[in-house]
Amino acid sequence: MKTLKKILVILVPILLGAFVYFIIQFGPIISGFGAKGVCSCVYVGHRTVQSTIENELSAFPLSLGTFELNESEKSATGSVFGFAKAKAIYREGLGCTLVREISEQEIRSSKNRVDLKLPILNDSVYWPQGSRMADTIPTGINFEKIKSVVLASFENSHSEIPANTRGVVVIYNGQLLYEQYAPGFDKDVRQLGWSMTKSVTNMLYGVLDQKSMFDIYQPAPVKGWELDDRKNITTDQLLRMSSGLFWDEVYSNVSTATNMLYTSANMGEFASAQKANAKPDSQWYYSSGSTNILSQILREKIGEDYYYQFAQKELFSKIGIRTAVIEPDAGGTHVGSSYMWASARDWARLGQLYLNGGTWFGEQIVSSEWVKYSITPVSMSPKGEYGAQWWLNVGEKGNEANRLLPDVPTDMYMMDGYEGQRVFVVPSSNLVVVRLGQNKRGGFDHNSFLSSLINSVEK
Repeated sequence: MKTLKKILVILVPILLGAFVYFIIQFGPIISGFGAKGVCSCVYVGHRTVQSTIENELSAFPLSLGTFELNESEKSATGSVFGFAKAKAIYREGLGCTLVREISEQEIRSSKNRVDLKLPILNDSVYWPQGSRMADTIPTGINFEKIKSVVLASFENSHSEIPANTRGVVVIYNGQLLYEQYAPGFDKDVRQLGWSMTKSVTNMLYGVLDQKSMFDIYQPAPVKGWELDDRKNITTDQLLRMSSGLFWDEVYSNVSTATNMLYTSANMGEFASAQKANAKPDSQWYYSSGSTNILSQILREKIGEDYYYQFAQKELFSKIGIRTAVIEPDAGGTHVGSSYMWASARDWARLGQLYLNGGTWFGEQIVSSEWVKYSITPVSMSPKGEYGAQWWLNVGEKGNEANRLLPDVPTDMYMMDGYEGQRVFVVPSSNLVVVRLGQNKRGGFDHNSFLSSLINSVEK
C-alpha cells in the first residue's frame, strides 16, 4: 500500500503536468481548427454539424475537442475538455473568421464587406460562359473510359483507405465534359481548397502585374524589414518560396504554421515577424507564411476602399465565378494560404484561365508572361516541383523521371491543397481536371487517376 502511494505521489503530478502542457500547447489549435471548421462547413459549405464532426474532426487529436454551433448568432465554438475555448463567427460574403487577439465585437463591427453582385450564368449557354454541360462528345474521346475512371475515383477499391472523393470535373478543349459528386455535394456546393488558395493569390498578383501596378522584383514592402537583413527579400522570392525566412510547415505538432492559422489574429504580420534563416534565393522551402505575407502586401497595395471587392471584380466575376469566398483572419486580411471556398466548376474555371494563357474570351486577365513565370520551376526545388505558388511536374534536373506524378506529362501543373484537393492543368492534352475530397495519406492515387484520364483523350 505504501509503495502504491509513493508511485501515485510521483505519477499524479507528472500526469497533471502533461495534461496542462497538452492543453496549453495543443488545446488552442484543436479548438480553433474545430470551431473554424464547423463554422465554415456549415455556413459556407452548407454542410451539417454532424457531417463535419464525423469527417473533418473525427481523427485524433481533433476528436478530443467538443464543438457546437450557435445558429442565432451564426457562430461555432470549440474546447478541449472544457479548456482552450475558441470561437469562429460568420459574416455574409466573408465566410468565417476565428476570433483571436481581437474582440468579436471589433471584428463584427468592421466595415469589411464584399460586393455580392455576382455574374449571371445562362442555363442555355455552355460552360464556362454559362452553366450548360457539353451535349456532344468530341472526336477521339473515350467517354466511357473517362466515366469509368471518374466513378472509380469515388470507390478506390484497390486501397484499404477510403478515397473520400467529393467532386470531380473534367474539362477538355474548354468544354465541361463530365462531372460527378458524392452524396451531399453537387455542382453548386462550395468546397474548401486549402492550399489551392495559394495559386489564387498568385492570380491576384497576376492581375496587378497586368495593370502594371506592382513590381515583384523590388524589395517586398513589409514594415520593419528595411531595418535588418530582410530588407533585400523581394516579392518574387516570397512568391517562389525562396525568401530564406524561418518557417516550420508542420501540422502534426505545434509549429509556426499551426500557430499562425489557429492562434494569430494577423497572419501576415505573424509570418513577417519571423527572422531570416538563409540568404534569399539560396534555398526553397514551402511556407504558408510566405503566402500570408503576400496577402498582407496585396491588401496594403490595393487599399482598404477596394480590397474586399478586388478579387471578385477583377478576377472571379470576369471568368463567371459565382461561388468563391476567401475568408479573412481576425485582422481582416484574406488568408491567402488556405481559406478559399468554391464549387468544383469554379475551381475548374481558374485552371482553364491559366490553360488559356491568362485570357478569357478576348480579355487578358493576367498576361501570358505571368502564366509562364508562375509555372517556371524554382531552381532549388529538388524535383522541379514548384513555381510561383503553383506545383509543377517538371522533374529533377537531368532525371525528369524523378517527378511528382511519374506517369503524367512534365508540362502538367497544379493547384494542390490539403487532403487531396487538386486542380490539374495539362496543356499537352488540353485538359483541366478538378478533384476534391478528404482523403487521408495514401488514400488516393493522383498519378493513376490523372494518367488514366489523359489516356482517355486524343493526343
